[in-house]
Amino acid sequence: MSPLRVAVVGGGIAGLSATWTLRRQAVASGRPVEVRLFEASPRLGGKVGTEHRDGFLLEAGPDSFLTRKPQAVELARELGLGDRLIDTDPSRNRVWMVRHGKLAEIPPSMGHVLPCRLAPIWGSQLLSWRGKLRLAMDLVLPRRRGVGDESLGSFLRRRFGKEMVDRLAGPLLAGIYVADPESLSLAATFPHFAEIERRHGSVIRGLRASMAARGARPGGPGAAARAHGSAPAPSTRAALAGGIGELTDALIAALREPSPVADLTLSTQAPVEDLAPSGAEGRWHLTAAGETYEADAVILALPAFAAADLLAPFAAEPAATLSAIPYVSTATVSLGYREADLPRPLDGYGFVVPAAEKRRITACTWCSAKFPDRAGEGHALLRVFLGGALGERWLDGDDDTLAGHAREDLADLMGLDADPILTVVHRHRRATPQYRVGHGDRIAAVESALPPGLHLAGSAFHGIGLPDCIKSGAEAAAAVGVLEA
Repeated sequence: MSPLRVAVVGGGIAGLSATWTLRRQAVASGRPVEVRLFEASPRLGGKVGTEHRDGFLLEAGPDSFLTRKPQAVELARELGLGDRLIDTDPSRNRVWMVRHGKLAEIPPSMGHVLPCRLAPIWGSQLLSWRGKLRLAMDLVLPRRRGVGDESLGSFLRRRFGKEMVDRLAGPLLAGIYVADPESLSLAATFPHFAEIERRHGSVIRGLRASMAARGARPGGPGAAARAHGSAPAPSTRAALAGGIGELTDALIAALREPSPVADLTLSTQAPVEDLAPSGAEGRWHLTAAGETYEADAVILALPAFAAADLLAPFAAEPAATLSAIPYVSTATVSLGYREADLPRPLDGYGFVVPAAEKRRITACTWCSAKFPDRAGEGHALLRVFLGGALGERWLDGDDDTLAGHAREDLADLMGLDADPILTVVHRHRRATPQYRVGHGDRIAAVESALPPGLHLAGSAFHGIGLPDCIKSGAEAAAAVGVLEA
């Protein structure tokens, strides 16, 4: 039986996940496959990357992943990393929001980033009494009558009022996508909020019912600790003891192991320069680094704008739609300190900065409090975020300038004016797609218009988080049809 030849273009987590799924399906079915992965950069893993410097564990990209989306946890376990999964420290499950230049704690009832209980909101400094009363109107407001997508900002204003958008839920939710909530698609980012409103009317009541029905998720990374009473609440995020880079490192190592039915080649510094349908129906011709490759199927695990460049010569309409998806740039500044130099204990996960505060930074994670072993004994690690849809202008300048922005805002907001013993800047240019209103419909139209044998994967389409990208790659690989051959 001749092998099924598949080209995967892009070696980030989505492309690696697609390749892993193709290998697993070949082993399960006995159908031989030949997979060639092409990555333009010198390394695999995309934005995921972990560094160890001077006793600090630094993440270039994501530092954790959602556990309610199981794909990352499941992949880690498949790769033998189950005992490396760790929870956030639930005893430090506190987050602050900047309000008038000061840190004000976010009420614990904001477990879903939207309130599920009102009582803790009443004592919060983050909203005025007028804002609190407007928020409570969610309990009596009718459901939305219209159909179709709307912006996240519009949804929040309808249910909770403008102050909630500006000061609390808007910054928290939009921060996940480093986007402006006024243009962010509700259907493409938080569709469960719309479903809760449709079923319950009140979002607050719906969230409370959802929490009661679900309870503590069994089998999660912290299940054993919760069973013994040592963890007060289930964690919603997990990581790996040695950083998220452990996941991609293990995945790459597993893909390079020999298999009698899966012939895999992982090529770096091999940008695909040309992609075209072959003479034979459903087959494809690729040119990468001066070499040609014929494939039965192609998975483009690329940013939307890069996929558009390859599609433009033969699929102009899908290419135009993809090229119109906006991207924003971001940067992080990791700062290591001696604990003795900190003006306050790091007794939470960090803080978020609303755009209304007109600061240069958008958030700060207290990494060494969020997860263990991120800093050596007697030291602390902070990670400051800059850029995004409302702050790209602050990314101008060199790394010293960005570090200066971070340190100046930390001095104002935390009183932290000590000199760090470690400063590392990571930049991500055109890294995060913006899911504008109508995003889901546009992507559905693109996918339905693609020629047979061509599939898309990655953060530009159905979710930007690590589990979303793993799922996207796996679904693209499943669509190739190894198990159907």
